Amino acid sequence: MALRVVGVDPGLTRCGLAVVDVAANRQVSLVDVTVAGTPPGTPLDARLLTISNAIEAWLDQHQPDVLALERVFASANVSTVIGTAQVTGVVITAAARRGIPVALHTPTEVKAAVTGSGQATKAAIGKMIAKICRLDEPPKPADAADAVALAITHGWRGAATGSNASASAVHAGGSSQLTGAQQAWIAAEASAKRRAVRR
Repeated sequence: MALRVVGVDPGLTRCGLAVVDVAANRQVSLVDVTVAGTPPGTPLDARLLTISNAIEAWLDQHQPDVLALERVFASANVSTVIGTAQVTGVVITAAARRGIPVALHTPTEVKAAVTGSGQATKAAIGKMIAKICRLDEPPKPADAADAVALAITHGWRGAATGSNASASAVHAGGSSQLTGAQQAWIAAEASAKRRAVRR
């Protein structure tokens, strides 16, 4: 049975939304993808309400098994980080209200999962998404493609072990069950955790 994953690339101006079905053999089928947006000049409460309504409708329509969300990370642009964090809260609340588990992934983890390199460019990610999902071209705009990449990342993580892949899967001799991209993703995740512990 396929794992249905909703991927969300949070943002106030453009919030990417994607749905993929991931089979046990890691084959990915893109179900739907879109972007929920709000104009920058709109009052914050109205912007968050618009995005909240879009997320709620998306979850009700697609009934995912899990939601994959980009983890908020530090940036020189404080206003962007704050807006992303606010949307993240809205998304997590909508999922929690429906009992949908939420998984957070850093951009580096997603890049490594999809391309095999944690330093991949947007173009490289888009190209791989098109190949993985058997599309003529990557979803546009980039926020939509990022949401697909997030969904694929978590879907592959679950397909690798039947639930959640972790560094222990490789250390226990399970690396033969993982693709090169998945192994790179696990390594990137472990590296991110080590950096977080040192801080």
